[in-house]
Amino acid sequence: MRNRIAAWIRHTFSSSSWVRTYDLDTARADMVAGLTVGVMLIPQGMAYAVIAGLPPIYGLYAALVPTLAYPILASSRQLAMGPTAIDMLIVAAGVAPVAAMGSDEYVVLAILLAAMVGLIQIGMGAAKLGFVANLLSRPVITGLTTAAALIIGFSQLGNLLGIDLANSQYVHRLLIDAAQNLGEVHVLSLAIGVGCIAVLVALPRVQPLIPEALVVVIVATALSYGFGFEAEGVDVVGAIPTGLPSLDIPSLSPSDWRSLFPAALTLALVQFMKNISLGRVFARRHRYTMDANQELLAMGTANLLGSFAQGIPASGSFSRSAVNDQAGARSPAANIFAAIIIALTLLLLTGLFYFLPVPALAAIIMVAGFGLIDLREVRELFEARRRDGYIALFTAVCTLVIGIQEGILLGIGASVVMVLYRISRPNVAELGHVPGTRLFRDIERFDNAQRIKDIMVLRVDAAFSFANAEYFKDFILEKSEREGRRIRAVVVDGTSINDVDTTAIEALEVTIETLEDQGIELHLTGLIGPVREVVRRSGLHSVIGEEHFHMEPHEAVIDILRRWDKDDYDDDDERIARYLETLDEERKTSTPAAS
Repeated sequence: MRNRIAAWIRHTFSSSSWVRTYDLDTARADMVAGLTVGVMLIPQGMAYAVIAGLPPIYGLYAALVPTLAYPILASSRQLAMGPTAIDMLIVAAGVAPVAAMGSDEYVVLAILLAAMVGLIQIGMGAAKLGFVANLLSRPVITGLTTAAALIIGFSQLGNLLGIDLANSQYVHRLLIDAAQNLGEVHVLSLAIGVGCIAVLVALPRVQPLIPEALVVVIVATALSYGFGFEAEGVDVVGAIPTGLPSLDIPSLSPSDWRSLFPAALTLALVQFMKNISLGRVFARRHRYTMDANQELLAMGTANLLGSFAQGIPASGSFSRSAVNDQAGARSPAANIFAAIIIALTLLLLTGLFYFLPVPALAAIIMVAGFGLIDLREVRELFEARRRDGYIALFTAVCTLVIGIQEGILLGIGASVVMVLYRISRPNVAELGHVPGTRLFRDIERFDNAQRIKDIMVLRVDAAFSFANAEYFKDFILEKSEREGRRIRAVVVDGTSINDVDTTAIEALEVTIETLEDQGIELHLTGLIGPVREVVRRSGLHSVIGEEHFHMEPHEAVIDILRRWDKDDYDDDDERIARYLETLDEERKTSTPAAS
């Protein structure tokens, strides 16, 4: 019993795998990386909280406890935790319909949402549901990220221009509202925002190692204090509470659960997909393995414990994780050093941010938001498979026009429909004999593959199920009618059929009856063991007859030609004659059958 408990602890608390080998060199590398990320996290945390419609301090709270809790269970060694722009956008979309943005109730619900996300992720991890992340395909994530980048960027248009715009997740509404209020633009606020954007864009190209967001925060705050920007009408962050967050367990009422559950489920899945896709990049680079279910437990624990300390949802950050890796992080403990920087900031430095201009925060958000747009990714989707590119565009458009959660669901729906369509329209290739071999190949791809007289050989490249049974039946019947040649036998190469269900069995029976009425035989070849078992148990084997099952197309064709009267063939059909004459020689060869 004791050994089982110890094994469970070792499996659940995966940190033990890196703690046992933790040494001074690793700690030194993690400290450098953690301090670098922590400095970067200060301005980003405050800025991202603004995206969610929350005071900046809650971004720092979200950067504290989750970054401390995540390493305990983490399976990724380079992932940097904390608030992210996309997460905050989903928070705003989920909480805004329930409570007025900026109100005390809004803050409470945003913290409650973090707890719900954590509970969902822990439940998914405990139930081994890591595979659910596959619902969010690469095209859906690409479309969501592209749309979110635009929403995040334009959401700060009002703060950049120094005018009040209605809070909205719809870009077109923000642009229309801004155009109608251009006469109220505050010139100094706009100048500050544009100047900060210039620094954020130019500084990484000149000095990549300098945290440009922190430079903007320091310089903008100093100028604001020195020149009295607040007195000139520029919005400033104002007073930020000093000290560590108080501990409290969020209350969970049934009505709040019902209202926030769609957003919590969406956010739980999006966070997980981001963490897994990002973490696997570093896992491959550093040659270790990520555990999807373990990652769910780690994220869920980080979000749940973070909510106890007034934290809003947190997950792995693309930009900070990249910096963490470049700075030399070797274990999840780098997050702990980043959390120490946040704790020191909360204890000692929050008063310094009073004069931080809001347009400077808006500039940080806009540059980070628009930086998420990856046109190369979209182009690669179109080049690799055009339908994936269209799914990405569909997801992006739906997210922009209808809403974030709706866009994600519609994108998932489009992906599922596309998968079902591909299953229902499997590739059915007509095969031809390659002279001098036992091989049969696709006649559209191999010029030397030739049809066998009166015999049609087909290969089905999919599981045979209810989704494609009618299509396959119609394909055989229609093709036998369209061929323009007499067909006396259809041979199906089943080596690519890895499954078959009862609907498909019934369709095959109908196909057999219809073909028999037309004087056409149906032969099946190369069926794998599980498929053969279903065929036998269903009774289809006895319906077709033992002589209609073969190991390979070559064997089926030989059997068919031997049974048919050779006088049915023209004397000048040299290919058929050659095929039969070389039968004995071909049978001695070891060339494998076509698949």
